[in-house]
Amino acid sequence: MNVAVCADVGSTYTKVAVVDLDGGRLVAAAAAPTTVTSDVLHGLDAAVAAATAGLPARDAPWYVCSSAGGGLRLAVVGYEHLVTAQAGRRVGLSAGANVVHVAAGRLGAADLAALRAARPDVVLLVGGTDGGDADTLTHNATRLAKARWRVPVVLAGNVDVRDDLHALLAAAKVPVTAADNVLPRIGVLAPAGARAAIREVFLRHVIGGKRLSRGPRFPRLVRAATPDAVLTGVEVLADTLGGDLAVVDVGGATTDVYSVLTPDERESGPARQVAGSLWRARTVEGDLGMRWSAPGVVRAAVEERLVDPAEADGLAGAAHARAADPGFLPGDAAERTVDARIAALAATVAVRRHARGAATGERAGRDLREVKLLVGSGGVLRHAPAADAAAVLAAVLADHAGGWPLPRAARPVVDADYVLAAAGLLAADHPAAARALALRVQAGAPC
Repeated sequence: MNVAVCADVGSTYTKVAVVDLDGGRLVAAAAAPTTVTSDVLHGLDAAVAAATAGLPARDAPWYVCSSAGGGLRLAVVGYEHLVTAQAGRRVGLSAGANVVHVAAGRLGAADLAALRAARPDVVLLVGGTDGGDADTLTHNATRLAKARWRVPVVLAGNVDVRDDLHALLAAAKVPVTAADNVLPRIGVLAPAGARAAIREVFLRHVIGGKRLSRGPRFPRLVRAATPDAVLTGVEVLADTLGGDLAVVDVGGATTDVYSVLTPDERESGPARQVAGSLWRARTVEGDLGMRWSAPGVVRAAVEERLVDPAEADGLAGAAHARAADPGFLPGDAAERTVDARIAALAATVAVRRHARGAATGERAGRDLREVKLLVGSGGVLRHAPAADAAAVLAAVLADHAGGWPLPRAARPVVDADYVLAAAGLLAADHPAAARALALRVQAGAPC
């Protein structure tokens, strides 16, 4: 049997899928608690051992993604907020990053202090269209060089000064990687180069720097940040589906929303967005999660008027208990009902923010009306009774008060086998197997 081991080292659990590379069949799956307080390899090895028990997988290649230790923290420094900084933010999200800081204009002392305080793992330095303004990008690169900046920098601004600024930063011993301009022309967003560079920096600098494991083995195994792998899997699914789709992934610490839209050829001229359109996008809501961030779900639901004060008081205690015990598992029907309610609120708020555009920086929002498939992901949906999972996605599709136009005819399904991350990990080396995995999601029974 020609198989591969695909693993996602998450903030709470490590999930493993064994995939038949010849047919894209899911051979086996297992999960184990992520051992982030000791060495993540302990949990990873335990999950792989459980998934491969009895299988001829001794020499199988491992494909690993990780969001343990908080994932990838990215800061964006751009020319001005509405164009290049916003474009950089969108690109960072598409690269699987948690964008923790956005600055625009010439960095001063206070700006530099704020940048340090955000504790980014990577800085995306952008500014100016190709052939346009170069002064701000040059100033900011010089400022970082003089400040003895040691956090890795991805330089993805005006191509006219890229080589000179790369040399300047390298000479100051700033870890720097050059990429194509994220906004080469007004209205044209080009994420591929910067996304690849951020992925490279994440693998080379960030994974080892988080001290998740002793020795070099774990950094060698990891191929992508988990959200980056999932977005690639979502892209594979969209290509097989041939239409718009959305995915809401409710995790222990964050709730991520992915959407792939069909490019609108009519968007041209004065109507197009100056920062460009990202047709394949992701947003991450760091205050919405089932365990670590459960109290944030209740606060956001109150702000969005999704719960009344009495229900909020009742949910608050349960949310704080879950945050204090990230490994909490519901033991009875009442606890499962509370989990399903928190998940429905997290998913609804996250999709609201994504669709309205507040989370993506798109003034017109993201038009999800033509979404054909709404995919639910995350352990709370995979392990919940079918009726509870259906209720979570039904809440999203019935959010008439959310301030965004609902999908006209979306079919809700759950990624019950958790194969989107595996599909993304295999997409480059084994595209046929990745497509077959994606089809498992598309063909899933409606909720």
